[in-house]
Amino acid sequence: MAELEKHYDPKDIEKKWYEQWEKSGDFKPNGQGKPYVIVIPPPNITAKLHMGHGLNLTLQDISIRFQRMMGRDTLWLPGEDHAGIATQNVVEKNLKEEGKTKDDLGREQFIEKTWKWADEYRGHIRDQIRSIGCSVDWSRDRFTLDEGLNKAVRKVFVALYEKGLIYKGKYIVNWCPRCKTVLSDEEVEHQDERSNLWYFNYPLKEGDGHLTIATTRPETMLGDTAVAVNPSDERYKHLIGKKLILPIVNREIPVIADQYVDKEFGTGAVKVTPAHDPNDYQMGIRHHLEFVEVIDENGIMNENAGEYQGLSIKEARKRVVEEIERLNLLEKIEDYSHSVGHCYRCDTTIDPRLSDQWFVKMGPLAKKAIEVVENDRVKFYPQRWKKVYLNWMYEVHDWCISRQLWWGHAIPVWYCQDCDEIIVSEQDPEKCPKCGSTNLKQDEDVLDTWFSSALWPFSTLGWPEQTPDLQKYYPTSTLVTGFDIIFFWVARMITMGMEFMDEVPFHDVYINQLIRDKKGRKMSKSLGNGIDPIEVVEEYGADAMRFTLAILAGQGRDINLDIKTILNYKHFANKIWNATRFSLMNIDEDIQQHTFDPDALALSDKWILHRLNEAIKSVTKGLEGYDYNLASKSIFEFFWNEFCDWYIESIKPVLYQSESVHKKRNTQAVLLQVLDKSLRLLHPFMPFITEEIWQMLPMKKEKDHLMISKWPEIDEFNDFENDASRFIDLMEVIRGIRNVRSELQIPPSTKIEIACIFKKKQAFSDEEQIYIKALAGIGEIHMVSEKPAKSSTALVSPKIDVYCQLSGTIDLEEEKSRLAKKIKKAKADVKHAEKKLSNEKFLEHADEDVIEETKEKHKEALLTLDRLETLMSDFEG
Repeated sequence: MAELEKHYDPKDIEKKWYEQWEKSGDFKPNGQGKPYVIVIPPPNITAKLHMGHGLNLTLQDISIRFQRMMGRDTLWLPGEDHAGIATQNVVEKNLKEEGKTKDDLGREQFIEKTWKWADEYRGHIRDQIRSIGCSVDWSRDRFTLDEGLNKAVRKVFVALYEKGLIYKGKYIVNWCPRCKTVLSDEEVEHQDERSNLWYFNYPLKEGDGHLTIATTRPETMLGDTAVAVNPSDERYKHLIGKKLILPIVNREIPVIADQYVDKEFGTGAVKVTPAHDPNDYQMGIRHHLEFVEVIDENGIMNENAGEYQGLSIKEARKRVVEEIERLNLLEKIEDYSHSVGHCYRCDTTIDPRLSDQWFVKMGPLAKKAIEVVENDRVKFYPQRWKKVYLNWMYEVHDWCISRQLWWGHAIPVWYCQDCDEIIVSEQDPEKCPKCGSTNLKQDEDVLDTWFSSALWPFSTLGWPEQTPDLQKYYPTSTLVTGFDIIFFWVARMITMGMEFMDEVPFHDVYINQLIRDKKGRKMSKSLGNGIDPIEVVEEYGADAMRFTLAILAGQGRDINLDIKTILNYKHFANKIWNATRFSLMNIDEDIQQHTFDPDALALSDKWILHRLNEAIKSVTKGLEGYDYNLASKSIFEFFWNEFCDWYIESIKPVLYQSESVHKKRNTQAVLLQVLDKSLRLLHPFMPFITEEIWQMLPMKKEKDHLMISKWPEIDEFNDFENDASRFIDLMEVIRGIRNVRSELQIPPSTKIEIACIFKKKQAFSDEEQIYIKALAGIGEIHMVSEKPAKSSTALVSPKIDVYCQLSGTIDLEEEKSRLAKKIKKAKADVKHAEKKLSNEKFLEHADEDVIEETKEKHKEALLTLDRLETLMSDFEG
């Protein structure tokens, strides 16, 4: 029989098995059952995968491997995101290092260079996905900017335009002066900043009075076209309709009344700049105000700013305040903290400005997308995200889909230069349909990256063509994604799926956890607390990382990740390896089928088979309900705590000493079956080590590889509930005796005697005595009616009391002295922990994990003290 290496090294097996699986076509949909489909959330090609990706990919792969073993026709479709603004920024930075700009290259050459960069970095992303063990079907790999997606994008754009759901208009938008493009509200990241609130006096046109306004943006006053007050504000009712003189500009502007104005902000009177503030824009529409733009697309003051033309926003602000002060119109300046929008890519402060952009009318499209979530055709896990989704969709705004970039899907709109006809077409037009001119110019903008991503579930399957894949695999089954893109992506996929497929794009949406560092802080470059998943794989192996992430992935809870936890599960991988190595060394080579004689089963055999059934039930239920942590915890506890720590130890006397060949081979058959099914249960979590080990098992296999083999089923013939209960009682006895031996430092080689008072239990059978003697180091077992003198309590229960007889085994006086010292220390530990936990400053300022650790230490100290005092009372009794 082949023998496992003495030590487990993941580097030796992970690359080998991934290549074999891929070469064998195991990643392709080959099952005969109902399709189970996941389309991968396409990673951004501009960056290495981070630990959030590691978690997201691991959970998807666990579900895919589980469903594949369940016999489903599984497809996990991979792909990458072209990431418009992010990719263009990176390529522009590379050009800058060469002393060039994108304008030096021109649009065509820049796009060509970006494609080369994208192809290279797509390869890097694919290699990283492979290293994690993801069983995606690489033959179907897609890219959000590939030709198939471009065809789908054009068809959707034209269809929505023809239905009046895409339009072009001049609206106030979030403008990034650095990237020179519009951003959606979701792409703006708000940061609290300390600034000032400036109070300016605007003189009344008639009379000597003035109206004081408060503003955080003095430079935009040059574009003011009104001052607004709340109609219910008694202080200003007499001024509504009056005219003011705008300082510096000397333009007449009206005082208007609008419910938007907050009476408590500043003086209750606000300047209105419709061209540079989204709320002012709405007031400008309502009151038919003039729109005066004073800042250009580069964040520079324009010709409407008069003498301030050509200045930056910062410099113009300074100069305007100085001039207002010179005019004696500066009332006061206050310190002020407020939320300021920044570009999510380059961190530049956003400038709201008027711009011609393309929009999607979301209101009509949102109706079906709301309905399918309300009636649970699309379910969220955890369910609380359903409410978040619906609240956003109920208030959905029109979606600005145009971006002033070169990298992305070109907007399929052309303008006739001779007759101004607008041509919206799936195909590039050769001439104007109105005047016949060939002098056509395509719209220079590209589409928001999320536009193509919104079509991902059906476009990747071949739409708009009615391909076999589309007919078979749409709708998909599960989407695993982060909470931060529910609005960016999930909502838009549901919207587009309902509009163009008349069907939901997926049935289940699992919102995965946010990974934080061990202190609960968000991982970031500035804190330097990020953990690179690829480095983790190289150091500990993919299996250890995957299992760690799975067992920490409780629904609705963030993950505080400590690298030590990954090391712990590397030890688990070692445990699996060593347990298998022991098993293979003790299983006869000619056992080809793991069948056994049920009439010859030992008590421990019945217990482990019963527990195996329970493990299969628990792991299966967990994976079906996306409770990855409960499923992984179940198999971990079964394999380590029950199979390794108890079952393997309990069968050693049979394997090593039994004179009955039939009994020995029966136990070997049970050992082989439990090991085989355990590896199957572990495989979705730890695919590499389980595949390597499973190949070594001396049994006839239904498939060449474990990953395409059958998921274990509950065996009703292995329902040994009463026998399992008997063995659990024995475990309790043995555990109690082991605790006494450990506390009193009795060497394993020293046999001790026990005295038992049987209450609701009959005396131990010969088989039960064998287990107790072998697993607890017992010489003789005595039946008594009361606790013997000089004995230590191992167990007091409703069924049985067990006492370890110590005379002649230890020096009682010396042990009492040692115990007294340990009790003193235990009391000190309890007092120290209680002092900390009663200290309000500690509870207020200490990290949460430190407080939890202190609580755990307090609990452990109390248990230790109780146990030691029980031992001492035994000695004194």
